[in-house]
Amino acid sequence: MLSHAEIWGALDRLATKQSISPSRLARDAGLDATSFNKSKRITSSGKPRWPSTESISKVLRTVGMDFEDFASMAKNKGATGPAIPVIGLAQAGDEGYFDDAGFPCGGSWEDVRIPGELDDNVYALEIAGDSMDPVFRAGDKVLVAPNATVRRGDRVVVKTNAGEVMAKELRKLTEAVVELVSLNTEYEDRTLARQDIQWIGRIIWVSQ
Repeated sequence: MLSHAEIWGALDRLATKQSISPSRLARDAGLDATSFNKSKRITSSGKPRWPSTESISKVLRTVGMDFEDFASMAKNKGATGPAIPVIGLAQAGDEGYFDDAGFPCGGSWEDVRIPGELDDNVYALEIAGDSMDPVFRAGDKVLVAPNATVRRGDRVVVKTNAGEVMAKELRKLTEAVVELVSLNTEYEDRTLARQDIQWIGRIIWVSQ
C-alpha cells in the first residue's frame, strides 16, 4: 500500500525528472495548475488530501509512464540502474575530470545509481551553492548527457575555456553566440561567444 507521502513524493520526483515544476506537470496533463501545490495536499482541517486516480492517470499518460514504474518511484525503488560517475559541481572546473569533448575521464569519480538504460558517457554533477535555486538545490545530482542534442529551453551544463562550469537554461545557440538564462533570478543571465565555450551537456535527469 502506498502512503500519502509516497504518492505525493513520486509526483514531485516525476516533475523533477521532467525538469519542470509540479504545477507545470499538472498543467501539461490537462489539470488545474494548482492541483499539485503543497497547500492542496492537506485539508483545512489537517487531514491528508490524496491526488485522484484520474489525475495520476492523466499525468502518467502525458509522460509515458506505466503505474508499475510510478509505484516503484513512490517506494524509492527506481534507482536500480547502472552506476553513473558523479563529482561535485565545484570540482568540475578542475583539470583531469573531463576530456576536451566534455566526457568524464580519470579515476577520481564517485558513482550514483540511476534508473534505466543510459549512454555510457552520461555522468552526474552534484549541485553546490544557490545559483540554481529553486530548480536545482545544493546536494541535488543532475544527470548530464554530453552526446545529447541541445535545444532552446533545455537545462544545460556549460564549461568555458577558462574553466568556469555553470548550470543554466539555454535560450539561444548559434555558431557565434550562446545565451544562457540563470535559474536563480538573483544571478545574471550570461551571453558567451561560442568560441569561449569548451562544451555544453544537456541535463536529462535530477536526483533530489
